[in-house]
Amino acid sequence: MTPVALRPWQVVARTAYHEHAPRDFLAVATPGAGKTTYALAVAQDLLSARTVDRVTVVCPTEHLKRQWADAATRVGIRLDPAFTNASVTHAKGFDGVAVTYAQVALAPHLHAGRTRARRTLVILDEIHHAGDAKMWGDGVAEAFEDATRRLALTGTPFRTDTTQIPFVDYVEAADGTRRSRADFVYGYPEALADQVVRPVLFLAYSGTMRWRTSAGDEIAARLGEPLTADFTAQALRTALDPAGQWVSGVLAAADQRLSEVRRAVTDAGGLVIATDTTAARAYAGVLAGITGERPTVVLSDEAGGSERIEAFAAGRQRWMVAVRMVSEGVDIPRLCVGVYATATATPLFFAQAVGRFVRARRPGETASIFVPSVPGLLQFAADLEVQRDHVIGKPDTEGEWDPEAAALAAAQRDGRASGDLLGQSFEALDSEASFDRAVFDGAEYAHVGAGGETDTEQFFLALPGLAHPHEVGAHLRSAGRGGSSVATAPASAEPAADHRALAELRRELNALVGAYARRTGAPHATVHSRLRRDCGGPAVSQADAAQLRQRVTTLRDWLTRG
Repeated sequence: MTPVALRPWQVVARTAYHEHAPRDFLAVATPGAGKTTYALAVAQDLLSARTVDRVTVVCPTEHLKRQWADAATRVGIRLDPAFTNASVTHAKGFDGVAVTYAQVALAPHLHAGRTRARRTLVILDEIHHAGDAKMWGDGVAEAFEDATRRLALTGTPFRTDTTQIPFVDYVEAADGTRRSRADFVYGYPEALADQVVRPVLFLAYSGTMRWRTSAGDEIAARLGEPLTADFTAQALRTALDPAGQWVSGVLAAADQRLSEVRRAVTDAGGLVIATDTTAARAYAGVLAGITGERPTVVLSDEAGGSERIEAFAAGRQRWMVAVRMVSEGVDIPRLCVGVYATATATPLFFAQAVGRFVRARRPGETASIFVPSVPGLLQFAADLEVQRDHVIGKPDTEGEWDPEAAALAAAQRDGRASGDLLGQSFEALDSEASFDRAVFDGAEYAHVGAGGETDTEQFFLALPGLAHPHEVGAHLRSAGRGGSSVATAPASAEPAADHRALAELRRELNALVGAYARRTGAPHATVHSRLRRDCGGPAVSQADAAQLRQRVTTLRDWLTRG
């Protein structure tokens, strides 16, 4: 076997494993830290010592089976990724197999028989997937109950539901819940300090969204402002509509950022994560129009996805667009810029997505991820360094179960907007993209210098593509204000307006914008942007009465002049 070059944390984790020689061992390491290399080093040790005779790797996707097999081959362990349940035994010349959780769940008795036949090390990659369905968890438990050794790996926050994960140890807490207990933890802060992973700069974009409800009402709201859960979901869906200006504006900004990064990291690539296949294909069309280059599109329901991922990883193409296939474990180290354009908003999926961008290749690389400015995602970004355990059981609380909250939580887990859940339909009308804030190292930066929104956006887009984290942080602190919420607009000399009067002014303005858009063929967002350029002031949702009246007057003048 080929000796494995290990990072310091992997050496410590390897030593911890062998000190205890456990049957079960759970290693939690941040995405990009090198869990695969660590696990293969342990496998080498156990095979060489004849503690085990074969290795079975269980992972979430077909693509990862091949990725594990390739990595194993480089260190002298031969895994068969082509093994199927119909094969019964793996091909000659292999030390084991790589299979998926779904594959195990379909024939647990087959894998149990293989495990009992020879002393087996089972590597459970991203072990939280064993709780994705009762069938999966039961299948894994049955198939590998008699394994000689089980090494469980995860790099993301554990599940937000209460499904117990097989072969994971839980410890009862004071509040009555049971928390997963890891045998070794290597978190994002430690990996960042060791320069094993890249720091992440999050660029959040807001803007005014307009949509029509099933009742025919037109709603306008600013993405990220305090709204009901239902309106927040619909505003986000409007922002992610491929036909709107928010998507094209954010993709254009992300491509500009990628060009800047490429000045220093010449093969840097970008990834757009979409909600579904329809949106993914549409986003690819928008990107092609911006860049003049057709991006790679990877859809989980199409053949050849693994080949396209591998070709992109080895090439120099600017952009890839994917749905869920490039979300967890997939290794494309040159990814430096991302766009989180999906309605899926759970801590687990967000951490998986961010994990695609943090694998460091050399000191000074920083990942840039563009996100919709909604409270949940911004909190996930700020909490990137928080290590979470899996919690099962319900703590004692005074309040009673809230069925509406539970339904909304279920919709969020399923990646569905609450409007779908409540049986409502809506039509996205138009959207605009405006820079809101940046999040770096847990601090927020809303404004820099004395410039306006455009100047602030350009400041962040033009940050050097190669700089050490402390240099980036110092640069941001010297240019703006760190650790604060979005800066408030200067106080108006006019007394605060009644909210009804402001709402009426916004309705009047939006009606005039619609009339002008129909006459000229210009998108609503373009008309709003021109008004802000000519009249000054913030977006419609933040403008005061005087600013709204000035825009109404200006727009009436445009309409009168034809």
